[in-house]
Amino acid sequence: MLRILLLLATLLQAAAWPAAVSAAPAQTPAEEPVCRKVSHEGAGYVVCTADLRRHEIALFWKGPDGEPYGNFRRLEAAQGGRPLLAATNAGMYDRDLAPVGLYVEDGHELKAANTASGHGNFHLKPNGIFLVEKGRAAVVETGAFLRRRPKPRPDLATQSGPMLVIDGKLHPKISDEGPSRKVRNGVGVRDGGHTVLLAVSEEAVSFGAFARLFRDALGCPDALFLDGSISALYAPALGRSDGLLPLGPMIAIRQRSARAAR
Repeated sequence: MLRILLLLATLLQAAAWPAAVSAAPAQTPAEEPVCRKVSHEGAGYVVCTADLRRHEIALFWKGPDGEPYGNFRRLEAAQGGRPLLAATNAGMYDRDLAPVGLYVEDGHELKAANTASGHGNFHLKPNGIFLVEKGRAAVVETGAFLRRRPKPRPDLATQSGPMLVIDGKLHPKISDEGPSRKVRNGVGVRDGGHTVLLAVSEEAVSFGAFARLFRDALGCPDALFLDGSISALYAPALGRSDGLLPLGPMIAIRQRSARAAR
């Protein structure tokens, strides 16, 4: 009798096993990190890619206390538990960590466009503006941006310079291989404004090499130089959070919230 009961129990367990397996939740592969290492023309870069159909681009300058965030640690702490996927400095800034040119955050213009002439990379015209509006991104030459009619205010915008790539061509004043070598960061746009690429060099590179990275390796018809020497990167998937110098405005990639994705 005992043998019969054990046999029945074994048969019932075997019959239930396929049902238990089919009821188990399907395993979905982990989403790939937005940042990856890239080699181009013998130099190393970190490239962070945002698909605006799945990701959100955000600009950050000052915290609720009115003071600049200044570093990735403070910026991360202010997210209320919402993770930052990547971040870098968002353009040139002055000693007070204020943006040098146009700066629009959450639809509010906090600094007007700068059309002055002068020395330095920012004034190597044409310079340009990175912006996001109506779910799409663009890199636009500053003069073209200011001539837009009507003049909608973008959701976010940051001005810097020089342009690196303009309609698929390198900036006319950037030589193929100039003598200046610095760690550099920039932003490019492709796929009709759906894809934003943030790139930071891992070593000192020329303007020409950096511009060709965006045009030839990343396929960006338009790209903008953000800064050099102080270029910093936050990429937790790569274990990286630079913090050598205080930063002005920062540009970040976040996962789109469920509310924003509707």
